Amino acid sequence: MSRTQRAAPAGAKPALRPVYAWRDALAAVVASLVAMWVVAVLGLWAAGAGDLPGGAFPRVVSATVVIAVGGSVELHGDAGFIAETDAALDAVPLSVTLAGALVMAFAFLMPLRHRAVADTREVLARVVRVAVLWLLALLVMALVARHTFRISLGGGIAEDIGEALGATPTVGFRAEAGPTMGFGLLWLLAVLALTFVISHKAPLPSRLLHFQESVRPPAYAMLLLLLCYVVIGLVIGLITAITHGHPAETFAVLLLALPNLVWMALGIGIGGSWDGHVAEGIGLPMPHVLDEVLRTRGGGDATLDLGSLAEHDGRAWLLVAVAAVLLLAAGFTAAVRSPARTKHWQHAVHMALALGLTMLVIGLLTRLSAHYGLTLIGVGDLGGGLGGDVSLQPNFLPVIGFGLLWGLVAGFLGSLAATRVRHRGRQ
Repeated sequence: MSRTQRAAPAGAKPALRPVYAWRDALAAVVASLVAMWVVAVLGLWAAGAGDLPGGAFPRVVSATVVIAVGGSVELHGDAGFIAETDAALDAVPLSVTLAGALVMAFAFLMPLRHRAVADTREVLARVVRVAVLWLLALLVMALVARHTFRISLGGGIAEDIGEALGATPTVGFRAEAGPTMGFGLLWLLAVLALTFVISHKAPLPSRLLHFQESVRPPAYAMLLLLLCYVVIGLVIGLITAITHGHPAETFAVLLLALPNLVWMALGIGIGGSWDGHVAEGIGLPMPHVLDEVLRTRGGGDATLDLGSLAEHDGRAWLLVAVAAVLLLAAGFTAAVRSPARTKHWQHAVHMALALGLTMLVIGLLTRLSAHYGLTLIGVGDLGGGLGGDVSLQPNFLPVIGFGLLWGLVAGFLGSLAATRVRHRGRQ
């Protein structure tokens, strides 16, 4: 074999590498979006959105996915000079978000799963390729996520006046491309950063290897904790759908907002609280006990905590027991995956910081604010189902404070329990 013949294959291989690299990036982006689309389609279909007029369903699905990755969807209304419509929505469908994040992390790591150490430039190049394709996909989603609906005034004189004057109110939504791409990019970078922080299969640049001993075990324990709550909530939801009726509403909650509820249950179980209300006349697919606590008649906020939940259902105290068991298991898991030389107090501090940060993120993600209303000839919300608002906001100080305290205790006790079985954590 000549020198030229021997050199040809070696020279051809690098030419294929960019193709494979872009293929891997495209696979990660497509897989993540497909996962979110599937969850959103099923959840919205169960919620009844499949009956929306004018071919709006795929556009609503696109808007849901956009919101799930941090994008911006603006609600707007128009009814000519005689009427005004007003609507606003700030909520994250965390079931859709979680599905996309898990699939993105898995798909991104697949080509790197057999590597122990990664070159910094290679990792950054992979991130850039995924980010470019992700931004293009978000732009397409933002262009699709827009629609306008006509609002019925419920008949009577209001309907007649609106039609006579050409002022039939409409309300619609439109994804804003710029903010959607900006916040969607931040979402992607956060997911990829957490992937490298949590997964022992993610190769790190050599200069960052010393951080994994203290960061990865508690971060991995927090991921398991959150996923355990999701699995428990899923089992309870399926049992509820089978035994209590209304399966469509239950599946809509599971497929759109299960993490919102169960992660809030974690916060309440350790002593945290949320303030909020649901206005009369608004029906929301949420557990009955939450609806009872939040549906206030005077327009003020109600406090959602262990005490208020227990007043309506004594089983709420089980949230404390569940939190205690799962947090001790998380502390034990973090200790087992840590080097044997790590001291008990160090485990406690690591777990406290991890749980405190986790509760901060949960508080930010479980906020809810929604309003819609119609004003006709200067008269405020007309009622009759044409106006109302929903609010749910965390009390960050107790949520984070109790997270730090519970993390400290769970980390220390978990470290004591792991003394006999501890081994150096896998890298």
